[in-house]
Amino acid sequence: MDIFAHLRARCVEALAALLPDLPAESFARVTVEPPRDASHGDMATNAAMVVAKAAKLPPPKLAADLAARLRALPEVQEAAPAGPGFVNIRLKDEFVRAQLATILRAGEAYGTGAAKPGTVNVEYVSANPTGPMHVGHCRGAVVGDALANLLAKAGHAVTKEYYINDAGAQVQALAWAAYWRYLQALGTTMTEEEYAQLVPGGLQYRGEYLVPVGEALKRHHGDALAEKNGLHVYGLAGPDRWLRTVREFTVAAMMDEIRDDLAALGVRQDVFISEAERVAAGDLDRAEKLLSDKGLIYRGVLEPPKGKLPDDWEEREQTLFRATQFGDDTDRPLRKSDGSGTYFANDIANHLHKLDRGFSELIHVWGADHGGYVKRMKAAVAALSDNQVPLDVVLTQIVHVIKDGAPYRMSKRAGTYVTLRDLIEAVGKDAVRFTMLTRKSDAQMEFDLDLVVQQSRDNPVFYVQYAHARCFSVLRGAEALLGAAATGESFARIAADLAAAPLEALDDPAELALIRRLAAWPRVVEAAAAAREPHRIAFFLNDLAGDFHLLWNKGREDATLRFIQEDDPAGTRARLALVAATAAVLRSGFGVMGVAPVEELR
Repeated sequence: MDIFAHLRARCVEALAALLPDLPAESFARVTVEPPRDASHGDMATNAAMVVAKAAKLPPPKLAADLAARLRALPEVQEAAPAGPGFVNIRLKDEFVRAQLATILRAGEAYGTGAAKPGTVNVEYVSANPTGPMHVGHCRGAVVGDALANLLAKAGHAVTKEYYINDAGAQVQALAWAAYWRYLQALGTTMTEEEYAQLVPGGLQYRGEYLVPVGEALKRHHGDALAEKNGLHVYGLAGPDRWLRTVREFTVAAMMDEIRDDLAALGVRQDVFISEAERVAAGDLDRAEKLLSDKGLIYRGVLEPPKGKLPDDWEEREQTLFRATQFGDDTDRPLRKSDGSGTYFANDIANHLHKLDRGFSELIHVWGADHGGYVKRMKAAVAALSDNQVPLDVVLTQIVHVIKDGAPYRMSKRAGTYVTLRDLIEAVGKDAVRFTMLTRKSDAQMEFDLDLVVQQSRDNPVFYVQYAHARCFSVLRGAEALLGAAATGESFARIAADLAAAPLEALDDPAELALIRRLAAWPRVVEAAAAAREPHRIAFFLNDLAGDFHLLWNKGREDATLRFIQEDDPAGTRARLALVAATAAVLRSGFGVMGVAPVEELR
């Protein structure tokens, strides 16, 4: 049960009884939320304020009448009007305690929302396949994956998607770089700088990560892609002989590595969409025709970009999309001078493909450097879908890896940045995922390699895992009473068994506060999903761990609050029910975050 949704329904029922002539839609904006000041009660509702105008009543008067009706409910201890029309609500202890049985019966599924209509496409990472995944990609991968998990937890049908940018100039440059490693594998006597002078735009990718690709090309193709002069020294063949083969081979090799890196992070997307394949399938032409049929394509000349001098700007007629009709700052070009699609045009084609597959909501997770791209993409989706399919964009800021208080570079293969694999190998997948969610995605963060392995209150990864390990320690200590050793495999059965425990012994304020925190979990899931903010899950788990550690410490000082008391079997079962419910919600939260719960800390 979501107790906030439950009380909202009770408030709407009370309003409908008080105001029988008002239509049901008058109550749409009624909310029930935690009060800003916990001393005001368990909940507060704006019901009187948002309905008063339609009811033609003063908000304080309506709030007083509503409070009187709410006080008559069996689950409400107190309801009092406050301020300009709020009503503060305090729940009865027995109603609060009863939520434990609901939690224990549901186990880790507690907080899962009812199935919602439609399907959501969450596209994230989508890094150019030009090199190893780095720490910047890592944050987007974790945020995107946790957001997709969160939406699924809230009841949405979700598809996790990766869009492979394999049709642009960067992939061409990658092919030239891989071809150089191929020539090296063959034994060329050319120097790197000699080769670089032959490459259009210069040799852009020089990392050692392409050495295995060059060797693999040699194994698959021998010397068929190269040329030998009279001295049998391998050299550059005409690009028309090798460029496409090397490009496709290299992109496939890079994507295999990217998938492996993502899997090491616990990220497994459902769908991988190739930009090159979608263009070849004609999606760009279809998108252009669709927009043209709607009168949204024209030939025109754009104003010079801001900050450009006149002699830096080539004025020319282009094929333009009327993005300004959908909130963008300027209309956008769709075709380059050679007739091929712009980067933006190819993205439009990608989104047409998403709409063809029937998604009702689209979400992207992008790096903050793509912030200027948001308006135009929203405009494109609005135009393609006739404003029927929303596009949300979650931006992630950069991550600074530090060690001993200073910036840290650990990569041997990349040299200039920290790779995702380096980070995982340094501290582990779960520490990486949890830490990446301890800040709002659009806030810059420092990933402190020393802190994430520290066993202290300052390390949220340890602090929350420690609470879970303590829960399992208590349950293991009660093996004789429970009839089973507490493990991940036996936990569901233990929790379900404890759902029948009498709970009257749970009357200490710290115990009740912990139950209230647990009962808030379904609302946290729903609100975090609606806001597209998976970091709220990490925040909630940290607060929940704090409540549990507080109760644990109180038990050290007050023997009546200890979880296991041999002379009080009924009270012990009640407290074990509380411990198991805490573990269930922690495990439920870990599932959203993609983090494995630790049952014992060493």
